[in-house]
Order: sequence, then C-alpha cells, then structure tokens
Amino acid sequence: MSFLKRFFLPELNSQFLLRVIVVSFASYLVFTFLLIPLKIRGKSMEPTYHDGSYALCWRPKYGYTSFKRFDVVTVRLAGRHVMLLKRIIAFAGESLEFRHGVLFINSRQIDEPYVQFNSDWNLLPRTVAEGKVYVIGDNRGLDMKRHVFGQVNMQRIVGGVVP
Repeated sequence: MSFLKRFFLPELNSQFLLRVIVVSFASYLVFTFLLIPLKIRGKSMEPTYHDGSYALCWRPKYGYTSFKRFDVVTVRLAGRHVMLLKRIIAFAGESLEFRHGVLFINSRQIDEPYVQFNSDWNLLPRTVAEGKVYVIGDNRGLDMKRHVFGQVNMQRIVGGVVP
C-alpha cells in the first residue's frame, strides 16, 4: 500500500520536480516531432477512419521505408496544422482513371478491398508527374466534388499513420 501511496501522492521535492520537467519535455518532443496526434474531421476516409476519431502520424516512417501502394499517409495541406489522411493509389509515371467507380491503373482494374461504399465516379485517364504520388480517400460513396484528392508532391507527405 505504501508503494501506491508514494506513486499517486509523491513527496513534492526537487527529484519529483525534475522528473515532471523531464517527462514534460520528452512528451513535447515525441508528440511534436515523432508521433503527431490527429483528430479526424470529415468522412472521406470512412470506413477506415471515422469522423471524430483519432489517429497518430509516425513522422519517421518514410525515412527508413519507401512508399507503397495503398499506404495511408498524412499529407500537409497548409501550414503545420492542416493535414489530410489519404491513401496512395498511384506513383509517378503511372496512368490512372475511374470508370463507373472502378479504379484502373495502367489500364488494369485494381481491387480495392478497403472501399466499401460504391460510387459512379468517372475520371478521365491522367498520368502522375515525377516526384508526385496520387492520393485519395476511401469513402467513394461521397460525391467526387466533396473529396480532396489528386497528385501530391512527395515532400508534402508528413508520415504514415500508425495502424
């Protein structure tokens, strides 16, 4: 019982103050530069991520691994605080299009098991430019005009989302 009392009601001395300062500083560093907490606003990534839920962006992910098709990434839209969660679907040099809601990359139909809401999207073929990736949300049930998607400079990708 004495351990629990000391844990929850520690003696307020210089050692305790030093621990609080170290833990606060370490938390600041981790949650500012390594593991960014994100509040999901909007329905473009449903059902994978729900409006009002939270996710964590692991910034160093692409420092030691390369982008993969279907990775969910955090894209910096504006400043340090406006970020989008999107899924990478195509890379530089690839041609993509939507025909009645079905994704085609280099004229081959792509299976997207994470898409649960069917759509009737039609998007003419386009080629992804060098240094860019094509990103889009999972909720294809929303009208195309309500989505933010398209080619993104790879430098705008802040990191990967912790599953």
